[in-house]
Amino acid sequence: MPKKNIKVLVAEDDKFLVKAFAAKLVKDDFDVIIAGNGNEAVSKAKKNKPDIILLDLVMPQKNGFDALYELKQDEETKDIPVIITSNLSQEVDIKRGKDLGADDYLVKSDTPIQEIMAKIKQILTKKK
Repeated sequence: MPKKNIKVLVAEDDKFLVKAFAAKLVKDDFDVIIAGNGNEAVSKAKKNKPDIILLDLVMPQKNGFDALYELKQDEETKDIPVIITSNLSQEVDIKRGKDLGADDYLVKSDTPIQEIMAKIKQILTKKK
């Protein structure tokens, strides 16, 4: 399904996970944009207009909830699908993420990387 030029913004401060996500995404022919904190995630989303965003919630400078809120309030980025990838697994966090406009919420410790890739493809297929 993926073709080059499908851009995935990975907003994640864990360098090991960034490498794992990036390696798998590149292998599956996606273009990868990396943001290491919430401010960078918002600015790179506005600048690069990714097709989808993987968004961690616990990041420096601006947390993922605040970044998601800002992205969904902006005319240029509000329609970009967002998958929250976090280890915050409380129901209140999941509800808050979805209420802010996330398309899905995956708990990293419970979700294999292949499942995250499948979710990206599923959401991109639905978006078309």
